[in-house]
Amino acid sequence: MIPSAFDYAAPTTVEEALALLAGADASGDDVKLLAGGQSLIPVMKLRLADPSLVVDLGRIPGLSGITDNGSSLTIGAMTPHHVMATDPLIAAHVPLLSQAAATVADPQVRHRGTFGGALVHADPAGDMPAPALAMDAVFNITGPAGPRSVEAAGFFQGYFTTAVEEGEILTSITVPKFDGWGSHYEKFTRVAQQWSIVAVAALVRVEGGVIAEARLGLTNMASTPLRASATEAALAGCAVDAEAIAAACAHAAEGTDPASDLNGDAAYRRHLATVVARRAVLAAVGLQGTRG
Repeated sequence: MIPSAFDYAAPTTVEEALALLAGADASGDDVKLLAGGQSLIPVMKLRLADPSLVVDLGRIPGLSGITDNGSSLTIGAMTPHHVMATDPLIAAHVPLLSQAAATVADPQVRHRGTFGGALVHADPAGDMPAPALAMDAVFNITGPAGPRSVEAAGFFQGYFTTAVEEGEILTSITVPKFDGWGSHYEKFTRVAQQWSIVAVAALVRVEGGVIAEARLGLTNMASTPLRASATEAALAGCAVDAEAIAAACAHAAEGTDPASDLNGDAAYRRHLATVVARRAVLAAVGLQGTRG
């Protein structure tokens, strides 16, 4: 199928884009923002989205790129996944984002799709929301009332639903630096370039041979990304030992509500979560050779 006919606008400032959104809202028109288009265009072709106006954010300078703030990085919402996977600042200070971005789909999608677009799309199987949640990212949003910021814990609200309201634009994401932490994004799929059946974003800080702190984000284990809080608590004070880590990761599915679909039922996903969490943590602490 092809999309229905729609009007197209390509503003060159955030203010112009907001004005277009406000005008569409006032007239009752359905409007969609276009970032990389890797999620929007397919659903428009299926007529699952049928906007009368598409506002392309690609010509607005300042919505892409990485800024070093000292203790954090601010990443423009229009920054492509390919840049996320290869940028030296991200690799040095928040490598978990590099690792996750490198698993997104294929090279063509990574060059077109954007960090902010994937976050606002909020697909439960998407690879970028769980790392953002694990890192306590802050989402910077601009709307008619001006700028506001939303912490990751309150950003993802349901299936394909976030804290970005009608008439607002996600402009950037601020993430704290995790210098000295180990990290790994472990993704389980049946075939290459598939959406995650289950994935785990792991951040681990080791001191004196003991895990001092751990953060784990779960992909596709509920309608939103989740923190594996029981495993995080079990890992705190845990020896850097494969058996001890496996015991802690046995709690990874606690508090989750995974869906059942053609890729696996809920019980299968809960089992996978423990396996994938173990692999992610072992890799984060440098024990990849003991994976199972």
